[in-house]
Amino acid sequence: MKSTLNSAPLFENTDSQDSRAHSPLASRQRPQEFASFYGQEHLFKRFPFLKSADEMPSLILWGPPGCGKTTLAGIIASNLGRTLHSFNAVLNGVNDLKKLIATAKEDESFTGKKSVIFVDEIHRFNKAQQDALLPFVESGEIFFIGATTEKPSVSVNRALISRVRVVELKKLEGPALVDILNKAASDHNLDLPKETAEKISEHSDGDARFALNTLEEIILLKDTEAPTPELAARLLAGGNRAYDKDKDRHYDVISAFIKSIRGSDPSAALLYLAIMLDGGEDPMFIARRLIILASEDIGNADPSALTLATSCLTAISHIGMPEGRIPLAQVTTYLASTAKSNASYLGINEALSYVKDNQTLEVPTHLRNHHPDKKNYKYPHNYEGHWIQQNYRPKNMPEFYEPTTEGVEKKIKGRLDHLK
Repeated sequence: MKSTLNSAPLFENTDSQDSRAHSPLASRQRPQEFASFYGQEHLFKRFPFLKSADEMPSLILWGPPGCGKTTLAGIIASNLGRTLHSFNAVLNGVNDLKKLIATAKEDESFTGKKSVIFVDEIHRFNKAQQDALLPFVESGEIFFIGATTEKPSVSVNRALISRVRVVELKKLEGPALVDILNKAASDHNLDLPKETAEKISEHSDGDARFALNTLEEIILLKDTEAPTPELAARLLAGGNRAYDKDKDRHYDVISAFIKSIRGSDPSAALLYLAIMLDGGEDPMFIARRLIILASEDIGNADPSALTLATSCLTAISHIGMPEGRIPLAQVTTYLASTAKSNASYLGINEALSYVKDNQTLEVPTHLRNHHPDKKNYKYPHNYEGHWIQQNYRPKNMPEFYEPTTEGVEKKIKGRLDHLK
């Protein structure tokens, strides 16, 4: 098998043992048959044609880093007895893609079989690259396999998606990672303790590449240090935690953060705050969300919550990070612990819906700025209790604000009920 354009071969032959010996362990341990492809057994139950079909549709392999997308593409090509050509969407342009397709078609004229065009990071394809690929995929002139860590329905052209099968690979589970580590250790004459393999697996976040890179460091140290869990822990400092600032993980964590505060669990809220800070989230973004939450979910049950949240934003703008974590933690725990009310939030939403559902609402004449009836307006401060009965509403207006009995809002409710 061969590979062209800027990518190393997925599978090395016996003539390339020297280059193979100098490649990373994760590359050297790449399985070459389905029997050694661990952790994705669900694929072959749902897509049995991946193993057995002589012909199959073009594919997009979607899954997290290190789950085996590139490896699976190589095994499929090998199982079909086809040449595999690799293309990197970041490094190469449309002309390179067209040359690669031409080379693949030349190979077909000699072998009688379609070559495999493998495109790594297909979500990075621009429109011109996708347009260049479409007619060949649609006509079946090439067998195309793309690999992506991004959800294809939002990161890949719809026209291309409609012409392929999307195959989702899962994050590798612990037992599969341990199997991968044990095989690699055995191949390199390393007696890997069970506890060490499990320690690496636990901190690899389902990424076999990361796990094998860690094991490679242990192998390099085997003459001077025993492969203990403590050594693994030292090498794993920082782990392989995944975080993104504009995709699913970002939205999932901020969602859990807000919901934990709303649900009055300060410890859970601190956990999600720590995940965001560890992942490099913008602290100003977090502070702005706290301000929104202070009004939406706490409101008049504790009016000081909004003041505290606003002060947090100001504090972070002045002191920055890492010290900014301290006011963020203070405000997070306070907002999570204090009384809650969404009455103001619900009230403005209902009022806006009422305005949109009605024609222009007339202001009562005695409330207008310039009107003969203005003289009939009664100034509340001139009366006992700073209140006097008078109408402030357009005709038939419903109640929008229904205060709760939580915190300070209980006093507000009591006063309004008394006035009624």
